[in-house]
Amino acid sequence: MSLNLTLDQGNSAAKAALWQGNELVDQQILTELTFDKLRGLVEEFHPAKALCCSVTDNGPEVVGWLCRLGVDSRLLSHDTPMPLKIGYRTPETLGVDRIAAAVGAWSILPDCNLLVVDMGTAVTYDVVSADGTFAGGNIAPGVGMRLRALRSFTARLPEVSGYGPTPLFGYDTVTAMRSGAVRGVAAELAYYRSILPPDTRVVITGGWSEHISQFLDFPVTRDSCLVTKGLLSILLYNEHHDKN
Repeated sequence: MSLNLTLDQGNSAAKAALWQGNELVDQQILTELTFDKLRGLVEEFHPAKALCCSVTDNGPEVVGWLCRLGVDSRLLSHDTPMPLKIGYRTPETLGVDRIAAAVGAWSILPDCNLLVVDMGTAVTYDVVSADGTFAGGNIAPGVGMRLRALRSFTARLPEVSGYGPTPLFGYDTVTAMRSGAVRGVAAELAYYRSILPPDTRVVITGGWSEHISQFLDFPVTRDSCLVTKGLLSILLYNEHHDKN
C-alpha cells in the first residue's frame, strides 16, 4: 500500500506526516518549506497522495511543487469533500486549520457534541454538533497576544511570559498580567463549555493547550496532532469518495 502525506503549513513551520492507512509512519517539522525539502521527503517515502492545509498565501505553490514531484496533491479548502457538513454562513472565510482541527476531533470522538479549542497565537472555540455539522465558533486573542497587547498598548506594563507563578489573583504586576491572560483563556473555555449541551466533549490542541489544561477543573481530550489527524481523515474520505 502506498503512503499518504499530510502537510500542515503554519506561519512559522510546517508539519509533514507520512501515513500507511491510519498508521503514522513518520512525522517531521519543517521550519523552512522549500521545493528541495519536499523533494527529499518524496524521494525518501514516495507518497502517492497528499493533502495540504496552509494558513499562508503559498499553499497553491506548495501543491504545485508536490505535483511536479509526482504526488497527487490537493489543497484543503471549504469546498473539499469532507466528513463534516459546514454550517458556517461564510464558509469561504473559514480558516482551513479550523476545519481540519474540527474534522480531527470528529475522527477521535465521532457522533458527539464537541467543543474544539485550538490554543495558538489566537484561540478558536469551534462547535461541532453530534450530527456532524460544523456549527460555528469564536476567535479570541491567545495568551501570548494578550500579554504583548498589554505591553504594547500601555505606558508602564512590562513584558511578561505566560509561564511562571499563576495565582488566582496576582500578588504583583507580573503575576496579575500572567494570571489575567492564562486564567482568562481557561475561564473563556469553561464559559463556552457551560453554555453547550451537558454531554459536550471538549477537545483541545495548539501550543498553549498543555499549559492551559492544568488550570481546568473538568476533563478534556488534548491532542497535539489534531489538525494532522483531520487532514488524514479528509484525505481518506476523498479516496473513498473517488472510488465511488
